Amino acid sequence: MTRKHDEIFDAVLSGINSEEPTQKKDRGAGRFLKRGNAIGEKLSGDVDEKTLQRVDPGRCKMWERHNRNYELLTAENCADLIEGIQQQGKQEFPAVVRRIQGDADYDYEVICGARRHFAISWLQANNYPQFKYLIEVRDLTDEEAFRLADIENRDRADISDYERAVDYAAAVKLYYGGKQKSMAQRLQVSEAWLSRYLFLAKLPTEIVEAYPNPNEIKELHARSLKPFLAQPEARSEMIERAAWLASMRAVGATTDGQPWNDPAKVIEELKRAGQGKAIKRKTKASLKHVYTAKGTDYKMKRTDTGRQVVLEFDKSIPPADLRKLLDKLMIDREGDI
Repeated sequence: MTRKHDEIFDAVLSGINSEEPTQKKDRGAGRFLKRGNAIGEKLSGDVDEKTLQRVDPGRCKMWERHNRNYELLTAENCADLIEGIQQQGKQEFPAVVRRIQGDADYDYEVICGARRHFAISWLQANNYPQFKYLIEVRDLTDEEAFRLADIENRDRADISDYERAVDYAAAVKLYYGGKQKSMAQRLQVSEAWLSRYLFLAKLPTEIVEAYPNPNEIKELHARSLKPFLAQPEARSEMIERAAWLASMRAVGATTDGQPWNDPAKVIEELKRAGQGKAIKRKTKASLKHVYTAKGTDYKMKRTDTGRQVVLEFDKSIPPADLRKLLDKLMIDREGDI
């Protein structure tokens, strides 16, 4: 041992029979015993030593089962993390990765840390080449990787309910033989809680596509639609209504001046359909729809007044653009309310 270690050891020994050990001796003994315990645990295999290193993010790719949709990450929704790294001068918390064998393009796959990967990559691409991606390398099975990612992200608000639900639906088949009870036990959650997320992942495609972004679908939304989806007639009405909502959003149409891209409005309309209340709206006020042609500045306004439909558009509009707007109108009319 070094002289310093000898002094600590002596301090421990000298204080064994002392009824009133000094505070200094207590601190020395504590450090010595803590270090001794740590060494013993490491040698016995009870503790895994972390391997941290800073690497080029370009040598890391997302694990194919990563529970975050990397394509939806932007400088805007990662702004807090990007700013924090700039202020600290480095990434403080490591991402968890696994080594990849036999891949010339990548050395690691990211299990936890997609936002950190995006933030460092963005900084490097925007005049901050000095930043590196801090990683912790672990040897994990796919099931262990899934549980680790779930534990890290379960309480994070920036992981959507739908992302989590899709991840769970795949995992129950891949790792637990389709047995929800086994999966719930491994994740240490209730079967009822897990069942709600698995149901969310099973929503019909038409309902998912009715939303502007699937990540805006909440577990509570699926729960409120579940009674209607269990009834064939109500289910059919909701799916039909969902397809109509998607077409309205696709053509940029509005009703009563409101665009069909509000998640709250989508769930309201779906529930109305399930209740058999998705009837034609007849109000004293005119219903106005505005259509736009992608790639142009031309618009066409449709006003419904009673039994009449009035179309308004610039008379200088090129025929090709007018045809696009009329095509959108026809899509609207097919599912008109």
